[in-house]
Amino acid sequence: MTVEPTPATPPAHTGPVRPPPPFDPELAAALELVAEFLPTTFTLEAIPQLREGASPMRPSDEDLRRGGAFEVEERSVPGPEGDPDISLLICRPAGVSAPLPAVYYIHGGGMVVGDNRMGVPEALGWAAELGLVVVSVEYRLAPEHPHPAPVEDCYAGLVWTAKNADQLGIDPERVIVAGGSAGGGLAAALALLARDRGGPELIGQVLMCPMLDDRNESVSAHQMAGLGLWDRTANAMGWGALLGEASGGPDVSPYAAPARATDLSGLPPAYIDVGSAETFREEDVAYATRLWEAGGRAELHVWPGGFHGFEAFAPQAQLSQDSRAAKLRWLRRLLGA
Repeated sequence: MTVEPTPATPPAHTGPVRPPPPFDPELAAALELVAEFLPTTFTLEAIPQLREGASPMRPSDEDLRRGGAFEVEERSVPGPEGDPDISLLICRPAGVSAPLPAVYYIHGGGMVVGDNRMGVPEALGWAAELGLVVVSVEYRLAPEHPHPAPVEDCYAGLVWTAKNADQLGIDPERVIVAGGSAGGGLAAALALLARDRGGPELIGQVLMCPMLDDRNESVSAHQMAGLGLWDRTANAMGWGALLGEASGGPDVSPYAAPARATDLSGLPPAYIDVGSAETFREEDVAYATRLWEAGGRAELHVWPGGFHGFEAFAPQAQLSQDSRAAKLRWLRRLLGA
């Protein structure tokens, strides 16, 4: 019997839009507070204000050192051929000389906001528990630098990291790629690129509420319109910045939107998580399903009542604690730590 793979182009949602899943009560209370400080307008014209609002959240070197637990440096390394150098933020456990596994981290921000410090404290939590080096890449942002600039920057940084693993104190055979939201989408794209180009061999991919599908027509995208922290309008802005008029059309590269990939075989084991009450629910569940259909390994968590980015915005909530613990358990199993 021949089993046909799930089509890479699912039909657009055309039926009635049912009420969305409710937010977790503890998270709903946090969301009300968070929403007071977040922008309500997501347009290309609003991008400068979005970037300005994100600046105060940048952790300092002192924050990243964690009281001397980590050595922190920033290196300028070659970017893609013919393009500018890129910056890598490198955080290594202090006083350890043996080669360590590494997390190659890609920040979120809807493809339009952020830098290589955004989200790194979460990765440092894994590093502190498991003895990891964290390498976070600074990629060029859309719309000034549309696809393929962001993913090519990420790939160039990964190649440099693998080639220079010895001087970084990294075991090149134990590198994991990770990212959240737009960074999760770029992490998935990077795994595809590394496979297809015969690039650095990754042992795992951590895709946290990843932004995977430019078509923006899923049930959850329609359900969550106007709700949470990254709705269908914001998502259209982010994809439009990256892809321009090609967004949602027939010719989008899987290295821009990994949900477009027709072959998900031969990829490293994946950890995928997403909230049930967020735009990316359907595309993330579909991606995990297609990894299984391709014979791959994936662990999927759909956190009941979770909004987009809930773990970062409500870190003390019980659901956030459960989410962090699940990722750490998966990483521990993957690394045999």
